[in-house]
Amino acid sequence: MTQIAPTRTQPATYFAPAKVNLGLSVRGLRADGYHELHTIMVPLNVGDDIQIQPAPTLTLAVEGADLPTDARNLVFRAARAYLDAANLETGVQITLTKRLPLASGLGGGSSDAATTLMALARLYPAGVDLPTLALKLGADVPFFLIGQAAIAGGVGEILTPLPVPRVPLVLVNPGVEVSAANAYRWLDDEEEFSPALDVEAILDGLTTGRHVPYLNALQAHVALRHPAIPEALALLAEFGLRSPLMSGSGSTCFALAATDDQAHDAARAIARHKPGWWVQATGTL
Repeated sequence: MTQIAPTRTQPATYFAPAKVNLGLSVRGLRADGYHELHTIMVPLNVGDDIQIQPAPTLTLAVEGADLPTDARNLVFRAARAYLDAANLETGVQITLTKRLPLASGLGGGSSDAATTLMALARLYPAGVDLPTLALKLGADVPFFLIGQAAIAGGVGEILTPLPVPRVPLVLVNPGVEVSAANAYRWLDDEEEFSPALDVEAILDGLTTGRHVPYLNALQAHVALRHPAIPEALALLAEFGLRSPLMSGSGSTCFALAATDDQAHDAARAIARHKPGWWVQATGTL
């Protein structure tokens, strides 16, 4: 085992941003059982917080959600993976504050894991290959290491940074948890795969304020089984927002606003209309 002095002894808090998919095309099913994807992922200025400080052993506490605090939690697994890869005999004390809804298509767990890896690399610098560790934790985890919008291919691990204009938007989660495995299985059953996204047309729509011609290949089958999804999409349009779409495997839906003020006004109106739903005005980073 290796002894590495921590770069600090006091706790530090890190922001773990959510993401939305500005389009998600599922090109087909691969021989390894995974799916070939083409998607634009963009980080948002809303997310979870992770507080980390040196400790003799690895411990995790979770605030804001009823989640396990052992190896069933992706943050715990990320920390364990880093400590083992660095061959460290020390530990770390982690407090995860959840603000994002669970199983919501916003990448919360993946972002939390990536943020944990980056935080530990700062606390205990050891030359660990973070992208390799990240991919072992989940297909979306490597995206959150790069800190900007990107086109993702392969299973999500082939990342090409993409300049995306800042866009205000509104997130709506109707309180339905959607299993990503189920969402992909429902698509596989019908073999309704889709062509690559038209990235230029999507960027043009984002820039000009016109309709954005993106798609989510998973949306139709998830919406068929969860009526709250089409209801959320309809509400976003009803309150004046454009190009509503489900993010990832759901159940969070989003739509674009012309200004931050419009996003906040629409979010407040939707929250009054649906007080039990999670509604958030935010913007791309």
